[in-house]
This record gives sequence, structure tokens and C-alpha cells, in this order.
Amino acid sequence: MSVGSSLGLEVAALNVFVTAFYTGYVLSNVISGIATDWFGGRMMLTLALLPLGAATATFGFTTSVAFGLATQALMGFAAGADNAAGVKLITGWFGKKDRGRAMGLYFTAPTFGVIITNALVPVCIQWLAWSTIYQLFGFVTIAIGIACFVFLRDVPPAPNGEPERVHEKPKLTSLFRNRDLIFLTLAGFGAMWGSWGFTFWVNALMIRGHGMSPIVAGGIVALFGVGAIFGNPLMGLLSDLLGGVRKVPIMLCLSCFTVLLLVFGGLHTEQQFRLFAPVLGVAAFVYMPLLSTMVAEVAGLALAGSATGITNACWQLGTILVPVVVGIVFQSTDSFYSAFVTLAAGPVFAIACMTLVREPRPSRAQNFPRE
Repeated sequence: MSVGSSLGLEVAALNVFVTAFYTGYVLSNVISGIATDWFGGRMMLTLALLPLGAATATFGFTTSVAFGLATQALMGFAAGADNAAGVKLITGWFGKKDRGRAMGLYFTAPTFGVIITNALVPVCIQWLAWSTIYQLFGFVTIAIGIACFVFLRDVPPAPNGEPERVHEKPKLTSLFRNRDLIFLTLAGFGAMWGSWGFTFWVNALMIRGHGMSPIVAGGIVALFGVGAIFGNPLMGLLSDLLGGVRKVPIMLCLSCFTVLLLVFGGLHTEQQFRLFAPVLGVAAFVYMPLLSTMVAEVAGLALAGSATGITNACWQLGTILVPVVVGIVFQSTDSFYSAFVTLAAGPVFAIACMTLVREPRPSRAQNFPRE
């Protein structure tokens, strides 16, 4: 609201900044994924965080909508570059039986970031201008980028003591011929359809479909977020305890997610929603670390960054399309349950695709260390 007041914008119009950021984020996934395989995860994390910090700090000097939109697009483009780099580093440094818990912790970071930011900003805004807050966050991000460059190391040497050949021009044609990667891409599209469709629509559906107040609906969505925080590392740990198995846990998670979506769609009272929201929060995102890990393992370490960037960009299509489709279904049927059936169609499709994916086995050809 402080940004809107400064630039003379209504609160609703601030969505244009979110759109600009998200556009840059999606576009950067493919490019940064390929660059990660070319230059290495350490360099790409640095090249992501330093421009992100600079753009964030620069947004604090925004005096016009056009300048703000351009800066937000640059922020999104830089922010989208860290995912593939992080996945590649974890894939290289952790063996198959340790990779799940590492990836689970990694995918918990965005949720914690949102929580910490939302906790700090309302306090800081009482003492500092919004522009100063953006500048401070920008400088902190730059400092973290420098720390990554100084302290992070790329993939460890191979068992024979020689460096792995993992920073070279990616041969993308092999990715497009990889049937397992294709089905994992389709599975991620369906899974994201359910997860982000629920996230985008559940608040409005509870308000319009069950007459809840925005405060009550917001509290229920917060419980959903709490469940999502704890689910990722726990599922990663379980996968490691099972010997690095990915496919079966992913399918079980998606099956539970489907059932819980249908159950949630049939609820009626506030108490019921509060009870099921944290459980659904766990199921809605718990598959993500394992799915991302499997993408990297199927592609092999040399192409892990490119595969992560390309698949993640395709997964975002589900995120983009589902709000529109669910909105059309709800508007035409005026049925809360029909909207949730539409959401559940995503993970059902994902399960069908996962049945066609072959579980990758560790091999020297995949360049996985300590395996």
C-alpha cells in the first residue's frame, strides 16, 4: 500500500508489478538452467543474487510506474535463476541416499522467506520508508551473493580425483528425446495445476462458496501454509530412509493430494476447514522436492540445470492456466465442489504420467558423486 500511495496507484493496480516480476521469473528459468550447466551452480547463484539485490535496491528509487515495472521484471528474471543452480549443486554434492532430505530443506527456503519477510516488513514500515526497506533487502541479497561466491564450491571431484565434466555446453537434444523427462514434465504440470490452483482460488472459493469472512478464510489459508513448511523435509527424509526411492512416494503423495482435494471440496463448516487445511498443505507441495530430484537424476548431473529450468518453465503453464479454468467452472456451475473436482484432475493426470516414468538407477554415466 505504501508503494501504491507513493506512485499514485490503487491497491488492485499493484498486481501489474506482480505480473511483471512473474513474467521475468518464468522467462529466466530456461535460460538460467542452460547457463547453470555451462558455468556451474556456484557462478549462477552469484549471478542471480547480485543482480537481484541490485534490482531490489534500485526499486527503492522508483518514481514512475514504467520504471517500477522494468525493475520488477529484472528482479523476477534474476530471481528465477537460482532454482536450477541450487538443484544442480545439491545433485552434485549429495549422493542418492542423502539427496532427498537436502532437497526437502532447499524447497522449504521459499516458504520461510515469505514468512520472515511478512513478519519483518510490517514492523520495519513503522520506522522506515518502503523505499529504504527495499534498499536494505537489496544490499542484504548482494551480501548473500558475495558469500555464495566466496564459500560455495561446485561439484566435488570424481572418485579418480579428476574434476567432473559438468560445466560445458549442454546437449539439449538428448533432453527432448528423454521419454522419462517428458513424462516428468507432464506430471509436474498436473501436480502444479492442483497445488497452485488451490493456493490461488481457495480463499475466494471459501468466501463466495460458503460465505466466510476474508479474515476467517485467510486464517484457514495460513494453516495450509504451515502444513506445507513441514512436509517437504519430512518427505525428503522418508525417501532417503527408503534408499533413495522417488517414484512410489511421489505417486502416493499425489494420490493423497487428490483424495484430500475432493474431501476438502465436500466440507461445509469452519471447524472442518481448519482441521483439514494443514493436512492438505502437507500433501499439496510435499511431492515437489522428490519430483525436482527425479528430474535431475533422470537427466544426469551434466544436464541437471538445463532439465530443471526447462521442466520448471513448463510446470508454470499449469500455474498460469488453472486459475482461468477453475474460475470458468465455478462461474458456470456455482458449485464449490465442482471447482475442487477441477483442481483434483491435475494430480490425477500427474499420477497417470508417473506410472510411465522409469526410476533411474545410479551409474557412473550419470556422474553422481559417491554412488
